[in-house]
Amino acid sequence: MAITPDLKDWTWVLERPCPECGFDADSLTPHEVAARVDATLPRWGAVLRREGVRERPDESTWSPLEYACHVRDVFELFSIRLGLMLAEDGARFDDWDQDATALEKHYAQADPEAVRAELADHGARARDAFAAVPEDAFSRRGLRSNGSAFTVVTLSRYFLHDVEHHLHDVAG
Repeated sequence: MAITPDLKDWTWVLERPCPECGFDADSLTPHEVAARVDATLPRWGAVLRREGVRERPDESTWSPLEYACHVRDVFELFSIRLGLMLAEDGARFDDWDQDATALEKHYAQADPEAVRAELADHGARARDAFAAVPEDAFSRRGLRSNGSAFTVVTLSRYFLHDVEHHLHDVAG
């Protein structure tokens, strides 16, 4: 069954707490984001070991496995975006079609154990990348192709919301 694409612009979470998951981006630094990413990794590992990890709660919602695949790819994507911003102030990056990626990478058919290992690896790399950001780079800028502008600080906050929000999505 096909999932209805999420077309919302989630950048609003940089301005106010998320009413769904409670995430509040206010005042987080990339170093604090790194620590919170680290705290999510064992929780994601536990999600992938659950019974029914492939089961969708309804026709319009990803399964825990599909969410974990998405977060694995978020870890990789945001590590790349962070690297671009650190290499070039004002870096530009393409918007990402997460729904197309889910289909291309066959999230629903993925092996949960393989995803667990990949998610842990990509998550550790993202954690380390955000932990290593020097404070004098916090204000470096990046621009997504849809016009959304970020600093390293706001990119880190936006990124963390995705990771933590999807843990909320799969809480059970």
